[in-house]
Amino acid sequence: MQTEKDAPSNGKKIYHIFSLVVFGFLNSGEVGAVNTTIPNALIRGAVGGEALLSVRYSSFSLDLPVIKWQLQREKAVTVVQSIGTDIIGTLRPEYQDRILVFENGTLLLHNLRLSDDGTYDVEISITDDIFTGEGSITLTVDEPISRPYIHMEASSVLELSENFVLNCSHDNGTRTTYKWFKGGKPLANETRFVLSPDQKCLTISRVLMTDEDIYSCAVENPLGNMTSLPIRLAVYRRSSVYIMLSTGGIFILITLVTVCACWTPSKKSRQETRKSRMYGHSRHTQLKQKDDVLPKMTEHNGIKAVTSLYVLQQKEPSVDDSSSNSIGSPSELDSPPSYTTFPNYTNSLVRSGGTQAGSFPKCV
Repeated sequence: MQTEKDAPSNGKKIYHIFSLVVFGFLNSGEVGAVNTTIPNALIRGAVGGEALLSVRYSSFSLDLPVIKWQLQREKAVTVVQSIGTDIIGTLRPEYQDRILVFENGTLLLHNLRLSDDGTYDVEISITDDIFTGEGSITLTVDEPISRPYIHMEASSVLELSENFVLNCSHDNGTRTTYKWFKGGKPLANETRFVLSPDQKCLTISRVLMTDEDIYSCAVENPLGNMTSLPIRLAVYRRSSVYIMLSTGGIFILITLVTVCACWTPSKKSRQETRKSRMYGHSRHTQLKQKDDVLPKMTEHNGIKAVTSLYVLQQKEPSVDDSSSNSIGSPSELDSPPSYTTFPNYTNSLVRSGGTQAGSFPKCV
């Protein structure tokens, strides 16, 4: 009877001892599991730079770990898989010559691209261990910011003008945020100061004299921030503008009067005036010559006759007067002929002695 009673109690003791051993192993973490540690879950990288996705693991096994890195997308993309530091298989084209795996599972990415931005999952497993170690790291890849500058239509504005816009611009940078400053103090959305949804533009709805100040904008992204050079906005009173306009009008009027008073005709206009004077003189000379050609009244022995003389060419008198009076002489043949038209006399010319000297030929 005694041995029958002791048998169930021994079985219970063995069961309790086995339970305690298993529970102890589970609590101590020594039951076939790989423990991973992620020092930094967020890594920031710049385009063209490099990023170190650091991870550490611990295991009682001395075998080499199998390391697998994946990039989360709609479908997980395998970045690299290795046994220790030896890469298994062929890398994807976008990761060729850009991947390096360390013994502790850390992944180094070279020559970062914007497409490398995302969350990376790591799995570390060892053959002798039952449980696989896992971890996750977020990598942000951005383009560095260039110095911003403020663009506006004019550096001065008239008082009470509406919708005066200042635009904060920059050439490079991703994931940027903007801040505006007036006189070194931050600006927020107010009644007259309106910021665009991305806060890139500042609109002054109604400009007042108190808005004359120094303005600047700051641009920030995960890699850092930069502030633009300050610019000054000048505001003019309307009365001052009217005075400036009236003064300018008087100055322009005085300038026009001075130019008109000092203006002299150009060389071309003086030549035209000289030509007109010469043309008038030649015209006067022609009229005078025409007056000399008109028929003249002559009186011969008390008889008035009309004499018309047309001279085609005026010839200088010959040296020998006697040869010029003779008809058909060689000198007359050599010189060009001159024609003289004699008028028709109404009465025959009679010498004073009463004898007829002869009759002149008629002009046909």
